[in-house]
Amino acid sequence: MASGQHRGSLQDLNIRLPRALFLLALLGRVSSLEECQMLRSAEGSTVSCYGPAEFPSSVPADTVHLSVEFSNLTQLPAAALQGCPGLRELHLSSNRLQALSPGLLAPVPGLRVLDLTHNALRSLPPGLFRTSAALSTLVLRHNQLRAARAPWLQGLDALGHLDLAENRLRSLPAGLLLSLGALHTLDLGYNQLESLPEGLLRGPRRLQRLHLEGNRLRRLGDGLLAPQPFLRVLFLNDNRLSALAPGAFRGLRQLDMLDLSGNALSSAPAGLWATLGRPARDMQHGFDVSHNPWVCDKDLADLCRWLDANRHKMFSQNDTRCAGPGTVKGRRLLDVAELGSL
Repeated sequence: MASGQHRGSLQDLNIRLPRALFLLALLGRVSSLEECQMLRSAEGSTVSCYGPAEFPSSVPADTVHLSVEFSNLTQLPAAALQGCPGLRELHLSSNRLQALSPGLLAPVPGLRVLDLTHNALRSLPPGLFRTSAALSTLVLRHNQLRAARAPWLQGLDALGHLDLAENRLRSLPAGLLLSLGALHTLDLGYNQLESLPEGLLRGPRRLQRLHLEGNRLRRLGDGLLAPQPFLRVLFLNDNRLSALAPGAFRGLRQLDMLDLSGNALSSAPAGLWATLGRPARDMQHGFDVSHNPWVCDKDLADLCRWLDANRHKMFSQNDTRCAGPGTVKGRRLLDVAELGSL
């Protein structure tokens, strides 16, 4: 009898075990889903996963917005996006991605936004964006890119916003942006750029915003900005600029904001400011020329006259001071301009 009971117990265990395994697997799926939030709407599903151990193996076929962020992902499956052909936004920030598969984006031709902020990418595979004609925003901020190559960007016909800030870029090719006719915002801030080729900004038809702050630029030449007469916002602060060419800003008749603070400028050529601010137009969002070692002698008279006419748009007025000569050292440029003593 005991033997029969034992056999019965084993049979019951054999029946219960697969069920238990099934329940454990189900619980595992629930656990992984707990790392993701799903919101359904008439436009499609939004899936947000924070801190998952791996990329979700399946998402709803109607997913239009997918976020897999703040995890330790070092790579993505080559077919990661195969199941969501209508995807419009993909956010992969704050992972540890080291490389991307060349065909990763092929299943999602309608993708509009790709955010890869704060990863460990050293390069991009050629052809990654071959089917990405709809992509309008590409964010590669805070990676480990040491170079940027024009072939990487081929196929991005609709790209309007390109963010390459906080990488390790030391130089850029002149033809980098030639295929990006729709580009309106370019962020190259906080890299290690010491100079820029004059042809860098050829390609975009109407660039509006340019970030070059936090680099190691020493000189701004005549030709860099010339292809972009519609530029409205220009950040050049926190570089090592010690020289500005007389025609550096020539043609920028719509510039609304200029930041030249935190450089090594001691003088500026006459005529540099002619198209900026009054009397030509009013600089809508202001300008900053503070924290430069300005030498307030007769060579700075043109700048002082311009500052006096545009003081209502000037930031950091108390931090814009003369580094010399001795008679005016430490005085505000505005005060010197007001006296008209140069």
